[in-house]
Amino acid sequence: MSIPSNFKLPLKLTATATATLMACAAGSLQTAFAQNDTTDIEEVVVSIHPLHEQGLSQSVEVLKGEELFDVLDSNLGDTLAGQPGIRSASFGAASGRPVIHGLGGARVKTTESLIDTLDVSVTSTDHAVTVEPFIANQISVLKGASTLIYGSGAIGGVVDTDTGRIPTQLNEQPFSGRALVTLGDNGDTEIGAFRIDTNLGESVALHLDAFSKQADDYEIPGLAESRFQIALEEAEEAEEHGDEEGEEHHDDEEAEGIVEGSRYDISGIAAGASWVGERGHIGISLSKTEADYGLVGGHGHEEEEEHEEGEEEGEEHGEEAPGVIDLEQTRFDLSGELLNPFSGVSSLKVRLGVNNYEHAEIEGNGEVGTLFDNDAWEAQIQLKHNPIAGFDGVLGLQLGDRDFSAIGEEAFVPPAETQTAGLYWVGEKNFDAFSLELGSRIENSETAPTDNAALPERDFNTLSASAGIVVPHGEAITWSALFDYAERAPSIEELYSNGPHLATQTFEIGDVNLTEEASTNLSFSFVYETDKVDFHATVYRNDFSDFIFQSATGEIEDELPVLVYRQADADFTGLDLELGLHISELAGGDLDLNLDYDTVNAELSDSENLPRIPADRFGIALIWASEDWRAKLKLTRVDSQDDIASFELPTDSYSDVSLRLERSFDLGSSQLTAFLNGRNLGDKEQRAHTSFVKDFVPAPGRRLEAGFRIKF
Repeated sequence: MSIPSNFKLPLKLTATATATLMACAAGSLQTAFAQNDTTDIEEVVVSIHPLHEQGLSQSVEVLKGEELFDVLDSNLGDTLAGQPGIRSASFGAASGRPVIHGLGGARVKTTESLIDTLDVSVTSTDHAVTVEPFIANQISVLKGASTLIYGSGAIGGVVDTDTGRIPTQLNEQPFSGRALVTLGDNGDTEIGAFRIDTNLGESVALHLDAFSKQADDYEIPGLAESRFQIALEEAEEAEEHGDEEGEEHHDDEEAEGIVEGSRYDISGIAAGASWVGERGHIGISLSKTEADYGLVGGHGHEEEEEHEEGEEEGEEHGEEAPGVIDLEQTRFDLSGELLNPFSGVSSLKVRLGVNNYEHAEIEGNGEVGTLFDNDAWEAQIQLKHNPIAGFDGVLGLQLGDRDFSAIGEEAFVPPAETQTAGLYWVGEKNFDAFSLELGSRIENSETAPTDNAALPERDFNTLSASAGIVVPHGEAITWSALFDYAERAPSIEELYSNGPHLATQTFEIGDVNLTEEASTNLSFSFVYETDKVDFHATVYRNDFSDFIFQSATGEIEDELPVLVYRQADADFTGLDLELGLHISELAGGDLDLNLDYDTVNAELSDSENLPRIPADRFGIALIWASEDWRAKLKLTRVDSQDDIASFELPTDSYSDVSLRLERSFDLGSSQLTAFLNGRNLGDKEQRAHTSFVKDFVPAPGRRLEAGFRIKF
């Protein structure tokens, strides 16, 4: 059996990494992993940044435990969308990619246990991120440029989902895990997930997880189209057909009460195993994800059907049927760490992810319209060195390869291969009154079309660097400041797109002459934490040179508006605030008040607005918790967005009311939590300005969910 060419290098790297772990153990695996007394094993903390344990000057958001349990939603973007500075580029219920400080798409990197998700979600907002929040240990977000560790694709931030699929230490109990079941009324949602962790003998840790979630088309409180879209269509139809005929024609097409194509059926399973010893671990995991979900917002196929018998022969009528995505991903991961491998180095870490991904976009008549294929791998090797000139630091090498193809009616991006290689160093030095962080990275990215000789290959060299300072003031107060310069290579989509993109109802045109995008960012953060008060504030200014964005031209191609990629200087300025107050003890529990606010302003150097920039948002929540009960009532107010780009429509303001009730029961060594969750209790029309299909697809109406979680 021959090995596919795109797997040869990662397999070779796997063998090399394994051999390195063995050799650096000063002899053999038996020597390196001889002692397995769990009481002597140093806990390995997997974090989104290798310096995270010492504190970071960069703004970080971490969701885990009860806080993550509170906000779990049907996709990654919607799960995070309530956190300050974070929104979702939602595309129905199945797909939603995070937007950080107004930046999304190729500028936000999504990772699974620190390695790219290796899907095609950056290609289009209708493509799902293939990482599942329901099986996550925690989700961490680095807000702002994170190019030093994760490469130029992280110029806007990183979202890492820690799955724990590769154990890094032996399980403390012989057998542990958790399970979750949720049922919802809107769309008849059914969600189930579980994970199990155990040990095999005295040196092997095992993991197993699986999930399944499905729902029908969800209900909305009014029309699927926004009032701005309806007015635009009526004006266009009136101009074409006359006032009365135009209004009558549009009334016949209005969809109300439900979003067709918003259904989904997604499942996955994963297994992992690690050999754990006193000196570290080495482990692997294998995961499989399958998804079948509808495409909302007008992505469909014009079906021709004959009229019923008795009507004139040959008469036909057209009916728009929603398209469907049929997705399948198989992923292999390797993780290894060796403590004190040789003199001067305290740890050696290796991470590898190898992926085979494909999805078919099936039209309403059952035919495959477009087939997407993405064979990709990514690897990280990190050496954590002992202090050099007082700096504890990490030297890292990151390698990656992406072989992408799209064939069919919606192949607006030609097949292409991208190879990346980056070398970086990040370090921290502690002084009496503050700590100093420094880092730099050099990266090479080569992109080459694989079946179109007329398109040029592009080669980019990018440089990134940062300097940060963290100043503690007593035990409660911490000040921090971060300055960073980051460069990003254009993506395949930005360079080579040329064709109709039915999912977003646009005709996209790339530019093969795009240059590197650069950003200069300055941010300040203030943290005040006591038993009674928890306050976090971050203000930032991000100046872009040669910012890459889609610009509407006003032209029409294939009956679709034309969007072209172009470059211009741009400025992003924003503020994130979080405040938690302990009010009092009430009825045997603690009553807390939480407030949050975020705002971002983004425009080009000529004062032209950029598209899909989120509106200002304010939230207030009351939380009461006792030993067995917990209740959370939250009100969120999202302002209207009138600062819009050319040919972009405004978005109305809206309010959201949510309520969550929980009751916990002790079952011996296990704990059962039953919950009732209400979202959008006011049944209001809600449209996220960050969504490409906001004018055709609102968020779900009132949702009531009930379920339980058991930890054992």
